[in-house]
Amino acid sequence: MRFLQPHSSAALGSFLQDHCSRYGKVFKSHLFLSPTIVSCDPELNNFILQNEDRYFQGSYPKPVHGVLGKNSLLVVVGETHKRLRTMALALVNATKANPGYINDIETMATYVMTRWKGKEEVYFCDEARKFTFSVIVKQVLGLSPDDTTTAVILRDFRTFMNGLISFPLYIPGLPYARAVQARTRIASAVKDILEERARSMGASPCNGGQDFLDVLLSVGNLSDEEKVSFVMDSLLGGYETTTLLLAMAVHFLGQCPAALDQLLSEHRNIRDDRDENQPLSWDDYKKMEFTQNVINESLRCGNIVKFVHRKALIDVRFKDYLIPSGWKVLPVLSAVHLDPSLHGDPSTFNPWRWEGQNQTASKKFTPFGGGTRLCPGSELAKVETAVFLHHFLLNFRWRPAAEDVPIAYPYVEFPGGLPLKVEPIDGE
Repeated sequence: MRFLQPHSSAALGSFLQDHCSRYGKVFKSHLFLSPTIVSCDPELNNFILQNEDRYFQGSYPKPVHGVLGKNSLLVVVGETHKRLRTMALALVNATKANPGYINDIETMATYVMTRWKGKEEVYFCDEARKFTFSVIVKQVLGLSPDDTTTAVILRDFRTFMNGLISFPLYIPGLPYARAVQARTRIASAVKDILEERARSMGASPCNGGQDFLDVLLSVGNLSDEEKVSFVMDSLLGGYETTTLLLAMAVHFLGQCPAALDQLLSEHRNIRDDRDENQPLSWDDYKKMEFTQNVINESLRCGNIVKFVHRKALIDVRFKDYLIPSGWKVLPVLSAVHLDPSLHGDPSTFNPWRWEGQNQTASKKFTPFGGGTRLCPGSELAKVETAVFLHHFLLNFRWRPAAEDVPIAYPYVEFPGGLPLKVEPIDGE
């Protein structure tokens, strides 16, 4: 219970601080009903992440299987995981190749912000969720924000997310049971959409101009159940993770005026280099260099994913350690991000630390995991965050309306919803 005790996501928490000080960066414990090796060591973490299916394997608690489903990319292992991940990468590439992708993001961002008219205060996490969900259902299911199906799925998805982090006790009326029921309803809606698209496609194969569903339905080695689960995974990955990344960036920028000023200057320059009302392009996104620094630092400080679940397939020797076969292994990603020997003054939000460095591919920075379980949509999350920030910074003055910090439960959220005072910039 101490391991799961809520704490600031920008800190290790008392359990890890106490155990690391007493036993070092690698120690044994008993967590999630299993003997466990906990690693806060960058070398061992990298070794674990890079040896999926060789020495280690994903091993999430069974209640997670109950909510996500047995075919979820997060919980499947072995050849099934490889097959689904290959599909995920293909679909991500198809999304990035879509010439209207960035325009769709812009449209959803302005759609959300225009509804702030007349409001002096917004709960940013709620607004970010509206934005990210609108983007992902458009890209994955082809639905617009005004579609009634979108509203129904979003409502069920919030119930689903609340249950994902709840106590795993299936009693009708409790969050876990409501989450399982919500997933069933979402899966049913997704199945209906897939069947309707399949009928419209007919029996002819897809050629050129394919969107997400076209590519998914044209794959012959996935069952209908796996396709539905795959869409669910895509919605989950594109919804909550990107929402938290956006909220983290705004939260930390609110504490660092110098970073906010430099970021605003970068986006003004990008705007001034375009014709009036000209949409953003991939070239504009590539110019957002300091924006990438802000995103990386928000991920490092915010630690959206604190740790991942693995188990040892065989007895594994690493340096002086023996990890017994069958034991759970928890690489703690946040411990590496907050290690003062790797990141100077780690508790300080400092986007400039990323200048001239390619730490995104290093052992010191693994916000999206690593190895064959590296999040396939990580780049899409960064694109959506950058585009939203572009319009947010250029169109609004803002400041925190109340103190609110991200808390790891271990799942991360802002308890107060990150309330902001917002004011439209004159003439924008």
